[in-house]
Amino acid sequence: MSGIYIHIPFCKQACYYCDFHFSTSLKKKKEMIMAIRSELLMRKEEVIDVVDTIYFGGGTPSLLTLDEIGGILDLIQKHFTLSDRPEITLEANPDDLDPSTIHELSKSPVNRLSIGVQSFFDEDLIFMNRAHNAIQSENSLKLASRYFDNISIDLIYGVPGLSESRWRKNLQHAFELGMAHISSYALTVEPKTALAHFIKSGKYPPLDESLARRHFEILQQECLKRGYIQYEISNFGLEGYFSKHNASYWQGASYIGIGPSAHSYDGTCRSWNISNNAKYMASIFKGQRPGESEKLSVEDRINEAIMTGLRTIWGVSLNTLANNYGGNYRLRILEQAKRHLDQETLKLENDHLYLTEKGSFLADGIASDLFLLKVSSD
Repeated sequence: MSGIYIHIPFCKQACYYCDFHFSTSLKKKKEMIMAIRSELLMRKEEVIDVVDTIYFGGGTPSLLTLDEIGGILDLIQKHFTLSDRPEITLEANPDDLDPSTIHELSKSPVNRLSIGVQSFFDEDLIFMNRAHNAIQSENSLKLASRYFDNISIDLIYGVPGLSESRWRKNLQHAFELGMAHISSYALTVEPKTALAHFIKSGKYPPLDESLARRHFEILQQECLKRGYIQYEISNFGLEGYFSKHNASYWQGASYIGIGPSAHSYDGTCRSWNISNNAKYMASIFKGQRPGESEKLSVEDRINEAIMTGLRTIWGVSLNTLANNYGGNYRLRILEQAKRHLDQETLKLENDHLYLTEKGSFLADGIASDLFLLKVSSD
C-alpha cells in the first residue's frame, strides 16, 4: 500500500511557534492548485502500489474550497489505483468549519478530519497567535461530530502559564466531546520563529521542560484511563481509530509528497520539494520537479527504522532488520541498548525493542544512542 501527501502552503496568519512552510498571502492559490494537480500527473508513474491513504496537510488545507478539494481527489481517483475505502484526511482549523462547510465536506470523499484545536482556552490560543478562539474550538467539534465519525484533534502542552489543572480540563473537553483520536505535542522553540524571537527578547518566558514532562505524564494517564491506545509517542487513538496515513510513515511504507516542501519516500530514496511557492510553481509549469533527493545508506535505513519504530507500539524488530540487511548489528544494538534496558527505559520482548512508559518522554535521545554509524556484513 502507498500514500499520497498533499501540502497546502497557505494560512490565514502565522502561529508564533510554527516553522512549517506556508504563506499568508492567498493571491496565488489558484495557480498553486494547478501546480499541485500538474505534479500529481507528472509523478503518477512513481506509485505502483494501491493507494490506501491520502492526506491534505499544511499550512491550512481547510482554506481550499470544496471544489478545489474535490478536483484534486477526482484527479487522484482517475490516475491512481485506490483501495476500496482509502483513508482521506483533511487538516482543518476550527474557524474554517462553519455548518455549511462541514455538511458539504461530509458529502465529499473526505472521511477523516484532523482539527487544529491546540487548546480550549483563549489565553493559550492568544499566546500561540491562533486564528480561532475557544468557542470556535468547541463548536467546530460539536458540528463535525454530527457528520464525521473519524475525527482527530491536535492539542499542545508545555505552554508557559498552562497549569496542570487547565491541561486536565483541555483533555477532559476532548473526552467529553467524544474525540476518537488525539495528537498532542509539546510546544517547542524552532529557529527563526516568532516564539524564538519573543523568548530571546524577553517578551515571553523560556519554556519549562519539567512542566512539559508533567503535562505529558498527565496526558498518558488520562488517555489510558479512557481506553485510548498510545500507538505512537504523540498519538492516542481508540481501537480502530489510529491514523493509517501516519502509521504507514512510521512503519516504513512508501509515499509521495505533492506541493512545496513535501517529502517523498520509496523505501531506499528520500526526496523533497523546494520550500518556495514561486519557484515550485515555476518549475512544475516547466515540467520539472523542483527538489532534491538522496539515496539512503543501509545505516540510514536502519537508523530510521530504530527512530520510527521506537516511537510506536510496534517497536523495533531486530529479526526483521537482520533479514532485510544482514550484518552483525544485532549485538551492537543490544550492547548500546544495555544501559536503557538496565534503567528500564527500554524493554526487550519477542525480539522487539520497545520504549517503556518511563522512557517514552526520552524517545529521541534513546533512539540516537542506538544509531549505527557503520554496519558490517556477515
